[in-house]
Parts: sequence; C-alpha cells; structure tokens
Amino acid sequence: MKRIDVDLARQTLTLLDSAGRMLKRYPISSAAKGAGERSGSERTPRGRHRIRALIGRGAQAAAVFRARRPTGEIWTPELDATNPGRDWILSRILWLCGEEPGHNRGGAVDSQRRYIYIHGTPDDQPMGEPRSHGCLRMRNADVIELFELVEAGTPVEIRTGTMNAIELRAGSWDQLSGIAFPIRENVFIREQGVPAEIEQDEWDVRSLHVVALLDGKPVGTGRLLPDGHIGRLAVLASARGFGVGKLLMDALMTEARKAGMDHVALNAQTHAEPFYVALGFAREGEEFIEAGISHIAMSRAL
Repeated sequence: MKRIDVDLARQTLTLLDSAGRMLKRYPISSAAKGAGERSGSERTPRGRHRIRALIGRGAQAAAVFRARRPTGEIWTPELDATNPGRDWILSRILWLCGEEPGHNRGGAVDSQRRYIYIHGTPDDQPMGEPRSHGCLRMRNADVIELFELVEAGTPVEIRTGTMNAIELRAGSWDQLSGIAFPIRENVFIREQGVPAEIEQDEWDVRSLHVVALLDGKPVGTGRLLPDGHIGRLAVLASARGFGVGKLLMDALMTEARKAGMDHVALNAQTHAEPFYVALGFAREGEEFIEAGISHIAMSRAL
C-alpha cells in the first residue's frame, strides 16, 4: 500500500510506494501555531494517521466546502474579498483519523473529531510555511492529483523532523541483543501481545541479527537462522512507512547469499503478506496461528 509522509520541518508531503520509494512530493502549509494534538489548540497533530474518507471527487478546482459539503461556490479573489477571515477549504478533502490511542486518537486528542484534513486552499496563499489552523493545506492542483493517487485507509505519518540515512548493523545476539531486543519487546510484546516467555528462544544465539538505526537510534531488527529462515522482523511504529523493513529484508537476504544459501523462508503475519510478495516471496500452504496471530508460510529463491 502507498503511504504519505508529512515533514512539518520541511513543509512537504511525500507520497511513497510500498517499498518506501518516493512517487510524488508536494509543498504544504501546516498550522501557524506549530505541532500539537489537543482539541482547540489550532495545531497540526503528529504521529500515525490514516485517510478516513476522501471527499469531493469530481468537484471543480477551487470548489468551496463547508462541513465537508460543497457550498456551490467557486473561490475567486472577489468572493474572498466579501468574506474576510474565512478559512477556505477547497477542491478536495482527505479526512484524517489518528492511529495512536492517547496521542492522536480518542478523548481531547482525537484527530478525526478535530476535523484534521488535507485540503486545497486559495491559490494566492503561500506554500512551504506554516499558516493553517491545524489542517494541512495544499495547492488545488496538487491536492486534486494526490486525491486520485490514494485511497481510504492510506497510512499518513506526520512528523516534525526529517528522516535521515539509515545505518544497518549485522552481528551475533551477544553483539546486538542490547539494541535488538528492546525493539522486539516494543513491537511484539507490548504492541501485539505476544507472551514475553516465548518471544526469545534458543534460535537467537544461533542466528545472525541485523539492526537498523536512524540518527543512532535503533528502530528496526530481524534475524537469519542457520537454515535460511528469516524471523523476528520488527520496526518501531515511529519509523514505519519509510522503507526500513525493506532495507532490513534486503540486508538479511544479502547475508543469506553470503552464507551460500539459495533460498530463504519465513512465517509472515497475514496482514504483511503484500509486503513480502513485493519482495519476491510466494505463499506456501494455508494460514496458521502462531503466538495467537494469523500467519502464512512464504519463501523465495535467491
């Protein structure tokens, strides 16, 4: 699935493919008051979101919306002059829903109930600088183009800093467990509910491990077993959508080739099957339950 990355520091919105490659990049205008999640703050919320709804398909460029419904107006400088101070929502609306309970979902920090949109704005408004009341403004032509390239459910990550180059480290469990296990603990035990007593096993000390670091902070990990199985692939929520998982898989497959292996295999969580298919893996057999989670066996030749 495609993903959207919003960089508030650079005032850009980037559309990425499932492997983290850039498809489009647009200038935006976020909140004049900066980043923040609370209702009434007039700030742009951070963190993981998704597109809840796409509104305005087929509407004329610069069509005016109020309460997510077209008013029948088309924005012009003359209309603007007769409505001083009006917060114009034009052309298309991509309504966002927070994905992080307590941060941008639920209670006084709920992005959906705050009506946080990606939407068009008058063409005389500058992009590349914060000016909105919390939403993400785009040029009308840009938001119309983006609208046609995404779908409801598309993940949207809104962050304040810039993603820099990712460093990969490979080594033994003795060398990397101190930075690899906290990632697995966060993703598998805390996020997915895997029992702590089965998360680590006897294969850890027999496997080669790879850890991805962003700005020196460990954000992802995976392991390669002696028999060619790849496992324990985990990426922290804050680093998802930027190709970290693909980089880890590429590194693990490279290590497998170095070891003389001609194929690799893995047990994928069912929801992640499209990710592995894009990497050349094929399904084998029926779904099964492991650690209380639906999985499917997959493999590919090297």
